[in-house]
Amino acid sequence: MRVIVCLPADDAVPWLDLFAAALPDARVERREPDAPVAAGAPRADYVVAACPCRTVFAEQPAPKAVFTVSAGVAHALRLPNLPAGVPLIRVEDAGMAPQMVRYALAAVLRAALRLDAYAAQQRAARWEQHAPRAPASLAVGVLGLGVIGGEIARALAAQGFAVRGHARTRKAVAGVRCCAGDAELAAFLGGLAVLVSVVPHTPETTGLLDRAALSRLADGAHVVNMGRGSVLVEDDLIALLDSGKLSGATLDVFRAEPLPPEHPFWRRPEIAVTPHVAGLTIPEDTVAQIAAKIGRLERNLPVTGVVDRERGY
Repeated sequence: MRVIVCLPADDAVPWLDLFAAALPDARVERREPDAPVAAGAPRADYVVAACPCRTVFAEQPAPKAVFTVSAGVAHALRLPNLPAGVPLIRVEDAGMAPQMVRYALAAVLRAALRLDAYAAQQRAARWEQHAPRAPASLAVGVLGLGVIGGEIARALAAQGFAVRGHARTRKAVAGVRCCAGDAELAAFLGGLAVLVSVVPHTPETTGLLDRAALSRLADGAHVVNMGRGSVLVEDDLIALLDSGKLSGATLDVFRAEPLPPEHPFWRRPEIAVTPHVAGLTIPEDTVAQIAAKIGRLERNLPVTGVVDRERGY
């Protein structure tokens, strides 16, 4: 078996060693991103698109499957010559869910405890106490109820918040009021004190959180985006912060990454910016998951995480 891993040399460690250990009977080779196409290159059984490589599928037009090392697959779907009909398989969790649950809890608790407001008062040297708010009095919404979104919703419900969830199709999460589809999006958003977005990048989710959608939140609401930057209309968020409709935001993902130094988000004290760290890929867990799925494919068994290319995830 031959496995090609698209990786720059600087990132080869520990990935190649992990793949070699997890697939001892395979020949694992690194391919430099955008390396020239090698005429007559041996056929690869599997391609791991650990980073964008615009030439790999000109060289490898017919692998059995293509893997990503992330839950997001937008970078892979944009690759030239991505073979039609070949399964594109994404990472499912692989150690990211606990990280993202902690990030979401931290952001929601910070908003619930008004810590941003107290930080502003500190900068102004103003001593003012605000009445405590019971978690049950705060409606918190989780937009996206996949594997990770469902875990976040359950963790928030365990803290006592009044949790709503929204997904493209109907889901059932204990302790969570679940909404589904476009017809129920407005009801989901209505009056939320905190909105946590973990939806993937798709044509349908691009620009979903625009001025109209965000205006449905409660006055003084807080927005947490830890899914994909394309979901949020950044200028609309700033306008609603300026108007006082929203009180703040916690943002881990952005339309342009790295976030440019001149971007206004850097200079907004009511916006907490983190550099796409809510759910970092854990190489050991990711390689173990990919190797297990390769093993199943080699035995003609089904695997999970196969991307629906029309939906984009």
